[in-house]
Amino acid sequence: MTKADIVSEIAKSTGIEKVLIQQVVESFMEGVRGSLAKKENVYLRGFGSFIIKKRAKKVARNISKNTTITIPAHNIPAFKPAKSFATEVKSAK
Repeated sequence: MTKADIVSEIAKSTGIEKVLIQQVVESFMEGVRGSLAKKENVYLRGFGSFIIKKRAKKVARNISKNTTITIPAHNIPAFKPAKSFATEVKSAK
């Protein structure tokens, strides 16, 4: 499902214009992105959490050059679904 599909589904179920829903979806995504950029987690009860995961420094190999490189510690965004959400997805057929 794409962002356009989500906008169409919401417009169909609510009767609100697609342009307004597009703005709301874009604002939501910008809010989540902005919060994560400030290292603040976003919690949506019953849906899940957008969190920052910390990756430790590690040594990796560049196979094509047969050398080792050091990857510095860094943060990555992640999504952790709520238990009810995960259970619903697991039981779907």
